[in-house]
Amino acid sequence: MAPLVPDMISPEFDFVIAFIMGIGFGYVLEQAGFSSTRKLVGLFYGYDFTVLKVFFTAGVTAMIGVLFFGHIGLLNLEMIYINPMFVWSAVIGGLIMGAGFIMGGFCPGTSLCALAVGRIDALFFIIGSVGGILLFTEFYPAFEELYKAWNIGAPKINDVLGMSEEAFGLLLTLVAIGAFVGTSWIQDKVKGETTVITASLKRNYTIAAVAPVLIILLIWITPSKEERLLSTVESRFENNDFEGIRTMNIDKLAFELMYHAHLYNVIDVTETDSLPESIPTSMHIKLSELRKPQFLNIIKQQYKTNVFVSSNKATAEKAAILAEEIGDKNPVIFTETVSNFRTLIFSVEAPPKGANKAMIDQYRFYMNANIHLKKMEERLKNLMEPPKKEVRKAKGGCA
Repeated sequence: MAPLVPDMISPEFDFVIAFIMGIGFGYVLEQAGFSSTRKLVGLFYGYDFTVLKVFFTAGVTAMIGVLFFGHIGLLNLEMIYINPMFVWSAVIGGLIMGAGFIMGGFCPGTSLCALAVGRIDALFFIIGSVGGILLFTEFYPAFEELYKAWNIGAPKINDVLGMSEEAFGLLLTLVAIGAFVGTSWIQDKVKGETTVITASLKRNYTIAAVAPVLIILLIWITPSKEERLLSTVESRFENNDFEGIRTMNIDKLAFELMYHAHLYNVIDVTETDSLPESIPTSMHIKLSELRKPQFLNIIKQQYKTNVFVSSNKATAEKAAILAEEIGDKNPVIFTETVSNFRTLIFSVEAPPKGANKAMIDQYRFYMNANIHLKKMEERLKNLMEPPKKEVRKAKGGCA
């Protein structure tokens, strides 16, 4: 239903929840009077602005909910899909939609709501809507060029205006409050009435106006969960606080990869889009992407030990701290750089003449690691490449 963090709703229940929410949404529309054409078209004639107020309320409520849940880390805003903007489609479609709204007295959603309570005029409106959909589908090749014209991608209004999401949220809320006040004044003028606002109504209106503004300001001035997490990582790194995090040097990592590779995830967190070479068996996840939802299963799993390596030791240290903060129970920091590992293991230098036994034993270990890890790297490289197809000419048969 939404990119909640963690996944609170199983995808198998999406349609069930959507069905229940649809029933609830239809009920609210009907109770708000949206099954009445007179109330719906009142927006265009100035005598009833319920439609504008309902949609502004829904938009502001949804916006504040998205900002709030994103702020506390329960909603991944990066995973919310934004429809691409085709300008001419939006302009022409909006004009057709508006004309149909005025003439028919319904929009597609409210027509279904009206049909559910037995309004015959809604039935004809729906028949017309379905007919329009079928015509558009049938003649789509003729409309395709116009339909896809002037594609400007998926911009967000706050980005276009050059402001933060919180600033735009506050601006939209203030616009909605102003629209409520202004349309109420226009409605009274058109109907020739004066709305009496009692003390209790004033209190309720004030709370309804001030509450969303305060929530947005609170979101704006307080650090988000992600900002607090990154601040904690930086603070621990600067204070050399690696409590609960083990380390592993070149010899230990080479030994473990030779004999216990299945027990480790070697994660290269170097901040580059691609790696020409790394440590055998390593996977590449940039430090800036380590906390993304698709990698959390790797970070939080309990069956392998995560060893963080990088071309920069500080990057590996920050990655291990971050991993521990987001749920890794036993992270390990590689104390050297990737290039140091490859130089020492894959470019082994023979000990000088007269070397002692310790130096000779170390040389033999590195040579053994060189052979094992090179074979491992080659096998993994071959697994990643697509199989080669060899074309052979058929032999035999009748001449």
